[in-house]
Amino acid sequence: MIKKVVTTVLGLVILLGAIVGIKALQIVAMVAQGKNFVPPPEAISTAVATEEHWAPVLTAIGSLSAVQGLTVSAELEAKIVQIGFEAGTSVKRGDLLVKQDVSAEEAQLRSAEAGVTLAKLNLERSKQLLSQSTISQSQLDADNAAYQQAMALADNLRATIAKKTIRAPFAGRLGVRLVNLGQMLKAGDPIVSLQALDPIFVDFYLPQDELAQLKSGLKVALGGDALGGTAAEGVITAISPDVDAATRNVRVQATVRNEHERLHPGMFVDVSVELPAVAAVVVIPATAIVYAPYGDTIFIVEDKKDPKTGNSSKVVRQQVVRLGDARGDFVAVISGLKAGEVVATSGVFKLREGMPVSINNSVAPDAQIAPKPSDS
Repeated sequence: MIKKVVTTVLGLVILLGAIVGIKALQIVAMVAQGKNFVPPPEAISTAVATEEHWAPVLTAIGSLSAVQGLTVSAELEAKIVQIGFEAGTSVKRGDLLVKQDVSAEEAQLRSAEAGVTLAKLNLERSKQLLSQSTISQSQLDADNAAYQQAMALADNLRATIAKKTIRAPFAGRLGVRLVNLGQMLKAGDPIVSLQALDPIFVDFYLPQDELAQLKSGLKVALGGDALGGTAAEGVITAISPDVDAATRNVRVQATVRNEHERLHPGMFVDVSVELPAVAAVVVIPATAIVYAPYGDTIFIVEDKKDPKTGNSSKVVRQQVVRLGDARGDFVAVISGLKAGEVVATSGVFKLREGMPVSINNSVAPDAQIAPKPSDS
């Protein structure tokens, strides 16, 4: 019985040892296979870093204002008897906007004009009589003063009538009508907004550090959603002589042509000021950049030769770079990259240092300096 038990235990030990040996051989084989495993190359697209000459650009957010703009208002109190404009239309300088009731002033003017006529006749008669030594010089002076007073009274009435006949002070586009026919207007009551839209001003602020580079005549480009994807251009026409003490920014004003009246006072736009100095920069597509808090990096594609087989393959090297301005789909690299080097432009988030890659540029994104997305 004891012999039988011993035989059984011995058999189990031999079986267990065989299993452990087999598993050990399998693990050793897997480790060796892992050491010799070469991952398949990652498919990427590439672009060659090129050297271009970019003019430095200063960017800011600007606000539009009319070269001439105001809310037309009444000077005197009177009732509206005629409205001579349509809301939203363009008017020329001198066009009638609103006419107030001037019936009383017109009646008084007729009486004043009759007084002017009589005073003039008296003055002429006095001059003849004085030449005949029939009246004194004082009488002539009194008649002359009466004539001047009569003319002043008539001129005052004409001025009152003119003030109650409200006309456009300059050419521009009218806004929403704020009055109605028959309404009693008081002095200062608003009638309609009048804005001259072409040209138009854009006001923006730039840091004081850039003041030395600014001068009148520099080109300005406007962009933004309000322009519907198209750009507007203008020139700097005024630079404020004082700097804001709170922000250390200087106010700049540019004048922009606005023939189609797409720009309106009060709108905000993106402003780009192109400086005259031109610098050589290394440019790559923005899709090649891996942005990170510790530093922006790119992957440079290089050839690597296998020391055993002598075969060459493409691998990537991660490189920290310092970035400059961005224009369209491109970014300028200030340091960390040379012109002519090849960088990965797609699939960069899957790449690691030394990873083998295969290049397929058939589906590479088309980078443009002035992209116009169809779904924007």
